[in-house]
Amino acid sequence: MLNNKQSAVTAEQALPNRMTEIIPAETHAVNGAPLSKITPEGQGQILLGMGCFWGAERLFWKLDGVLSTSVGYSGGYTINPTYQDVCTAQTGHTEIVQVIYDPSVVSLEAILTHFWQSHDPTQGMRQGNDVGTQYRSAIYYFDDAQKAIALASKNAYQAALVDAGKPAEITTEIAQAGPYYFAETYHQQYLHKNPNGYCGIGGTGVCLPPWER
Repeated sequence: MLNNKQSAVTAEQALPNRMTEIIPAETHAVNGAPLSKITPEGQGQILLGMGCFWGAERLFWKLDGVLSTSVGYSGGYTINPTYQDVCTAQTGHTEIVQVIYDPSVVSLEAILTHFWQSHDPTQGMRQGNDVGTQYRSAIYYFDDAQKAIALASKNAYQAALVDAGKPAEITTEIAQAGPYYFAETYHQQYLHKNPNGYCGIGGTGVCLPPWER
């Protein structure tokens, strides 16, 4: 077993799969929407990792046009991981916010602007004091159009960082979405249920100006 939680595991090193899938026992605690992995017809879905998922989820459920959010795990190897599994850094997953949105109300470009401005995407396998592969920055897209938007937004924010005198390289993982596993029910909309709970959201202080893909 690796001792360094900032080192990515391989499929061979990952914890064994679990037979039981976590299925949230409640609807969305803020707006009552169902928590589902399926994208409703005509709507969009994107998976975003930006450190601890509690504060990240709150950021997105407040946006007009976002229909539902949930938190979970993606980008790893172990099937049906638990929170305790992911915290060992032995599953390969990062903490994820699933955002389901109405593209006629809010664009993916707008969602990603909030993404880039609300965390530090240059920190590698950590986010602030939260250290480990589960806190890495990530965008997992579902089609080529989303991929193009994600890559263009990354390039635009890298340029903005350089212009602001912060030339550190963005380390955000941008990849095709793979399996997404729900986190346990108590993690869903955590900061709505626990208003004084921990929120690790904090950006670089650099805004992303208007950009085109």
